[in-house]
Amino acid sequence: MRIFRGLHHPELASACALTIGNFDGVHRGHQAMLALLIGEARQRGVPSCVMTFEPHPRDFFAEQRRQPELAPARIATLRDKLEGLRRCGVDQCVVMPFNERLAAQAPDRFVEDSLVGALGVRYVLVGDDFRFGAHRAGDYALLDAAGARWGFDVARMQSVEVHNTRVSSSAVRQALAAGRLDEAAALMGRPYSISGHVVRGRQLGRQLAESAPGAGDGFRTLNLRFAHWKPAASGIFVVQVFGLMPDGSGLPGVANLGVRPSLDPNDVNGGRVLLETHCLQWPEVLRQALPSGEAYGKIVRVELLHKLHDELKYDSLDALTQGIAKDTQDARAFFASTPTTAKHSPHV
Repeated sequence: MRIFRGLHHPELASACALTIGNFDGVHRGHQAMLALLIGEARQRGVPSCVMTFEPHPRDFFAEQRRQPELAPARIATLRDKLEGLRRCGVDQCVVMPFNERLAAQAPDRFVEDSLVGALGVRYVLVGDDFRFGAHRAGDYALLDAAGARWGFDVARMQSVEVHNTRVSSSAVRQALAAGRLDEAAALMGRPYSISGHVVRGRQLGRQLAESAPGAGDGFRTLNLRFAHWKPAASGIFVVQVFGLMPDGSGLPGVANLGVRPSLDPNDVNGGRVLLETHCLQWPEVLRQALPSGEAYGKIVRVELLHKLHDELKYDSLDALTQGIAKDTQDARAFFASTPTTAKHSPHV
């Protein structure tokens, strides 16, 4: 899949079949829409194209109004959203910067300049609740009328249901916020996961080694840090980690997703969202695969399997050590009672 930031690229195809949306989570409703889009694109002999936005429009308006509570929790980072679109077979994706100019653009102007002028749309597929343009004034009827004027087909796709539940990003967010990972997986068509580059953290896990008898390397963690991201899930989770083993298999682990209540207000994490994952085993083969036994810079994918509890703040290193030891014990018990094959990862 080719990825373009904005519309001003000579490599953009001169015609396409297009769908427009945020596609947060690329859930089963999105997947059904993308399958239809790709089929229509093939019939017309043009590439399939997704137009999406970064930041999320609601993020933009929340910042404009200085009301951060209006920003939605995000299911996926941009990296994971693009990976989801790629797995679905989309040919190209245009990531539009959502800014004041785009927010103020009239629906007719958006159609003429972006859809017709820049993308040469032959077919446009939208969801049943699609709105666009300044003040969300554009709707399906307006888009359909524009298609008749400019010579492109317009179609609308109805919602997809799973177990009598309408599949939507909102439904996935609600499931993740409540820790119902099985429900989220059913709506998404796959277990919920997050990927990113491993970065250097506080090195706190190594300091705890002497405080935790039998911990081996202590509680070393793989740290993924996210700027400007409000995750839909938070807490302590049983996980599998992909992207480290040479054969592509997963490693069992336990992870903290959130701001990690800090013992030090000047902590390197700085209050930003962090995914800290402790692998329950650090195999010799992994030591050999990683220079100096470190994973910094590698892209890993952490698959959340089961929520243990919400984030907790510990008042001392001893309390933190005991808490992590208990989480590790509970994660091992989960894997012992729930056969979870360390399967090969189809993607990272």
